[in-house]
Amino acid sequence: MKPMLLTEAMEPPTGEEWFYEAKYDGFRCILQWAEEEPILISRNGNVLNHLFPEIIAYCKTIYDQMKAYLPLTFDGELVFLMNNYKSEFSIVQQRGRMQNKEVIAAHAKSFPCHYVVFDLLYLKGESQANRYLKTRKQQLTALFTNLQLPTTINYEENRRLQAIDVFEASQTLWHLITINNGEGLIAKKKTSKWQEDIRSTQWMKIKNWRIVSVIVTKFDKGNGYFHGYVEQQGELTEVVVFRHGVFRHGMKNDELNTLIAFFQANGRKLNETWQLEPSICVDIACIDFDGKKLREPRFHAFRLEMNPQECNWQQMQRQLMPIPESVQVTHPNKPIWPDIGITKDSYLHYLQLISPFILPFLHQRPVTLIRFPHGVPGESFYQKSSPDNLPEFVATEKVSDHQAILCNNLETLLWLGNQLALELHIPFQPIDTDKPTEIVFDLDPPSVDAFPLAISGARHLKEIFDYFKLQSFVKTSGGKGLQVYIPLRYNAFSYEQVRQFTAFVCRFLCEQKPELYTIERLKKNRNDRLYLDYIQHAEGKTIISPFSTRGNPMGLVATPLYWDEVNEQLRPEHFTIPAVIERIKQVGNPFRNFRAVGEEQDFHSVLQHLNNQ
Repeated sequence: MKPMLLTEAMEPPTGEEWFYEAKYDGFRCILQWAEEEPILISRNGNVLNHLFPEIIAYCKTIYDQMKAYLPLTFDGELVFLMNNYKSEFSIVQQRGRMQNKEVIAAHAKSFPCHYVVFDLLYLKGESQANRYLKTRKQQLTALFTNLQLPTTINYEENRRLQAIDVFEASQTLWHLITINNGEGLIAKKKTSKWQEDIRSTQWMKIKNWRIVSVIVTKFDKGNGYFHGYVEQQGELTEVVVFRHGVFRHGMKNDELNTLIAFFQANGRKLNETWQLEPSICVDIACIDFDGKKLREPRFHAFRLEMNPQECNWQQMQRQLMPIPESVQVTHPNKPIWPDIGITKDSYLHYLQLISPFILPFLHQRPVTLIRFPHGVPGESFYQKSSPDNLPEFVATEKVSDHQAILCNNLETLLWLGNQLALELHIPFQPIDTDKPTEIVFDLDPPSVDAFPLAISGARHLKEIFDYFKLQSFVKTSGGKGLQVYIPLRYNAFSYEQVRQFTAFVCRFLCEQKPELYTIERLKKNRNDRLYLDYIQHAEGKTIISPFSTRGNPMGLVATPLYWDEVNEQLRPEHFTIPAVIERIKQVGNPFRNFRAVGEEQDFHSVLQHLNNQ
């Protein structure tokens, strides 16, 4: 069975006869389910089960609920969700190239994929393909509702099958796609029937093209390809290979002939290849960058007025990930962390990249800002109250005696970034409960040279938590310490109950290792021991958010770690803004399951154990 295909369009069709869905960039895949293990079949007819063990394992866990509806067939996409409207193709592509079972399993653990379902083709063995799409969507929603599966996309969700969101208004969806840097939009006629291996005009795809400026310095006459470059650290890096006539609205014949003539007049020939000194810039339309090349490139326009030096790596990153039009940015080139070359624009780019990981921790929590109006180093000030004349995308909430800012979306995060809020501190609970949703132990050694004390403290804490069968997480503070987290069930335990546990743990550690740890509040009496502060874990207190930057000259980040990284080689200065950006690409998000773990955590039994002592 080969999937129904889409026809490309430049604008979405309008009218009440259309549905709209986000276009996710992954592997198009038919899921056939008759026995306990379903079969994932690619567009080319290949079975993909071995490449996506997390999907198969999840399906097996719901087989008992699902078997009443079998055999069934879904049409969907295998994706790695970066947010609710964007998937990262390079992650799925990387998985598709793997062969070793252990390597695949490790990748699935760090970068778990989802199967996004957008059509129901067979149900209880009966074909649904000849029914209207509107009817098939209703059946799909009813099926997922009955099975308590997600009927909307949530990138944080651990349930690996999710039904795609359906929109009635294309403008609403397009706004969300452009803000979140998604691949594009799909329009489907409500009365369309599913037709195997047919490219239908009843299903249309509209891509979110990004325009990237590159230097053209190479032309291969043998195959007609031009090669585009950007400047990176003083050298030219090839980022695109494109040719005439591949895409409509691409290079016209007279533009092609002009460019070839320029190469022949000013370049030097080597066999069938012409080389040109950096002099001509062009704009290329693309849908993304896979780390090596622009994806689906097509010629857009000559940029003869541009200086080739303007076509650099940093500008390409910004062009690939534009700031939403709703967010006004001032002085983007202002140095913020001059010691490491981070400008305001670089900081905003970091916030965009990190937003899927930091926003879940900021959501519905009054944020305390530390702003650095002149960058680092420089004067700074705390801000708890929201200013007047807020943009409409910024939410606020009355907290105590002030109106607090809630950072619930990417636009607000970037708005705060433009105001040079370099540190984002949050309380231990969201606004709709007075009970903590996590316990945090802040391990703050007397100096950065005493950082090994924080390492030993974190390890000793983990031993205690493991004894109580509590799953814990650890991050750097972005300064000279570490912070250890225990997520809790929402709205389940009071600060008083949590204090009982934290006081026990800290006193126990001080009794076991009095030469290393202390609960003495006066610094002069600590004698270079690690201070264990359980009093700070209280209502109204705050802590630096995971993934927030800090206002120190090195531009360090409060970085989530895997526990096996907490060893003698760990150093806080390793986690600068550029290092954390690269780190996430390599190792994923160590706090990915944080909330899900909290909901399963049996903290009640721990309290019972302490009360029975």
